[in-house]
Amino acid sequence: MSATGLMSAVELEHVGVRRGGVEVVHDLSLRIERGSWLALIGPNGAGKSSALLAIAGLLRASGSISVLGDDVARLDRRELARRVALVPQSPVVPHLATVTDYVLLGRTPHTGALGREGTSDHAVVAEVLERLDLVQLAGRSLATLSGGELQRAVLARALAQGAQLLLLDEPTSALDIGHQQDVLELVATQKDTGGLTVISAMHDLTLAGQYADSMLLLSSGRAVATGTPAEVLREDTIAEHYNARVRMVDDGEGNIAVVPSRPRRTGVPERP
Repeated sequence: MSATGLMSAVELEHVGVRRGGVEVVHDLSLRIERGSWLALIGPNGAGKSSALLAIAGLLRASGSISVLGDDVARLDRRELARRVALVPQSPVVPHLATVTDYVLLGRTPHTGALGREGTSDHAVVAEVLERLDLVQLAGRSLATLSGGELQRAVLARALAQGAQLLLLDEPTSALDIGHQQDVLELVATQKDTGGLTVISAMHDLTLAGQYADSMLLLSSGRAVATGTPAEVLREDTIAEHYNARVRMVDDGEGNIAVVPSRPRRTGVPERP
């Protein structure tokens, strides 16, 4: 339970994850309140994806992980799918399936014993396709989609699942800037109006800072900074853990942009 007495959406206590005999997440503890958005950030290999997969019950972990008050390890796959939806970084999809049929698979945890979708399931899918600008692609097979179109279809399936916790692993990596904003605004709306809890692993620090309520910086599998975007996105912190030179630019409305800062090169004439 949180300090307010309300059940948290997710709680991790001393979680460790091993992959290929190597511990990639070390002693991770965190609590995420319902209806909030946590961004996991960190350099490549920091353990972000492994942490998400452990929360989704797809990677064995030491310590304890609970979702909506129940231990993930004790939930059956169907019940876990009602609670948690995952958008992986590299999804494996049935390429011959149409977009509609693929998104409809998201309703599987809610179908009856015969596994048949009802009118309400099709209505959910139709709404999600509309909101993600996929209606014109509904009858096309997944094999014919571009990378960005496929990424939107995968997110559509996750949203159709109707889970209370949405896990996103680099959700905008294949999208152009317009669809990046559309997708993140849709997720933000679901969070603000539907009580959705979001955990996203994101490389784009500016987008992460603009949409997340809080951030957790992982480095070499360990939590090294946590707090609001303003508290975590600091030039010295990013320099230390990303080995990058950046500037933080505030747009005056509380949004922080992380701008790469190219070092000056000596002996190079300035452009006219």
